[in-house]
Amino acid sequence: MLTGTQYLESLRDGRTIYLGGEKVDDVTSHPGFSASARSFARLWDARQDPRYRPWLVSEEDGESFASYYLMPRSRADLERRSRCSAIIAELSFGLLGRSPDFVGGYITGAAMQPDRFDRGEHRFSENVTRYYEFCRRNDLNLAHAVAPPQGTRDPARFGRDSEDVPTLRVIGDYDGGVIVSGMKMLATGAAFAHELWIGNILPLAPDQKTASITCVLPVNTPGLSLWSRKAYAFYGQGSFENPLSTHFDESDCVVICQEVKVPWERIFTLDDVAWSRGIYFDTPAHALSNHQSSVRYRAKIQLMLALACRITQCMGTDKVPAVRDTINHLSAQEALIAALIDGQIQGHERLSDGFACFNRRSMYASIYWATQNYDKICSRVRELMGGSVLQMPADISVAAAPETSALFAANWAGNGWSARERMKLFKLAWDLIGSDFAGRHAQYERFYMGPAFVVREHVGRETDWNTTLGPLDELLASYDDDVSPELIGRAIEAT
Repeated sequence: MLTGTQYLESLRDGRTIYLGGEKVDDVTSHPGFSASARSFARLWDARQDPRYRPWLVSEEDGESFASYYLMPRSRADLERRSRCSAIIAELSFGLLGRSPDFVGGYITGAAMQPDRFDRGEHRFSENVTRYYEFCRRNDLNLAHAVAPPQGTRDPARFGRDSEDVPTLRVIGDYDGGVIVSGMKMLATGAAFAHELWIGNILPLAPDQKTASITCVLPVNTPGLSLWSRKAYAFYGQGSFENPLSTHFDESDCVVICQEVKVPWERIFTLDDVAWSRGIYFDTPAHALSNHQSSVRYRAKIQLMLALACRITQCMGTDKVPAVRDTINHLSAQEALIAALIDGQIQGHERLSDGFACFNRRSMYASIYWATQNYDKICSRVRELMGGSVLQMPADISVAAAPETSALFAANWAGNGWSARERMKLFKLAWDLIGSDFAGRHAQYERFYMGPAFVVREHVGRETDWNTTLGPLDELLASYDDDVSPELIGRAIEAT
């Protein structure tokens, strides 16, 4: 298993990343990525910490591996996976949405039912199994890109066979596999990943067979490039001014492939439109990965709750009844997501071959609840802050400048907090609630699984409608013939 230092070294592999017009040669040293790379490395180092190792590391047949590669066979195994994700989320305050346990859940869930990948003329079950073993043995961090560029599914804009279609698709083959070109979105965390899972989480039209490939590629594959959005750390002012965006900006990248060769052994689906999406929902893949989403969300809400408490103490408003009521409301929200997480384990599903899976309906319901409440929770914290975050000096240089340091220390202190302590608190609050980094997280929490109707569709698919409708149908049938003669008589007489 890798250490944090070894993990950082593994990122210096010749990958191609563009930040605007700049080609980033090394994410471990570039100011826009380096601090976040070290935050990822911390997750690897945590495995050596006796507080965390019992949960972060699992063992089977004398082999040690990351617990997010554990195939669960019992409730205890599900609890281990959940606690592993909780520790990772706590170490990153829920701000790394695509920590290694997320896509690690994809490949683990797929490998739990590899026989389903033998369809038609293609037999990819061995590919899935061997790749899972490869990831587990080599301690890999995976990112994923599973959506087409927006607008590319419109046949009025692009003919199905048009060379101008930008979405990734198979354009040919070679002796060892197939050749792909095009664009995929959105590879969150890819700047810090070893390999990239490429697939289709959205439905494809029946005639889009060439786009229905699912495969995995090293991030440094020739012809593959990552195009990053704005790196918030690059434009920040360091840890004091931007403590979260400096250390926990996981990056979001568009993937461009230019005649990239994909070996046969790294292909999981090909020329099968329905199955290229079905692999996520007809195996435990989507459930194992997205349990992490709920756990990570809880860690972020825990940070917001703690921040709300400290802000009101710092401002001296913590004893105001209305303020206490708002704090209690936030506490209830955190307790709700905790219960939804526990429900995924308590109501777990039994699968074939002795495997177990988180309750999928509860998992999707918890994500739907999270998407609908993140903005509301942020608004509550914002109300508690009021204008306090805007009343701080421009930056901490006021504490060092001879003309301002004494005045700053004297006038911005209060309620047992020094001026520097208060400024530090409000800088963190702004980075979580009001900065560019905060805006990205607000957008992310709403749409990382797609629009709300997509999440509701997942909930509906996992609902046992026979069980839901059965009691009502039985109730309706139970009194069909039990009609009062007096009631009929009164109706006839009234007529």
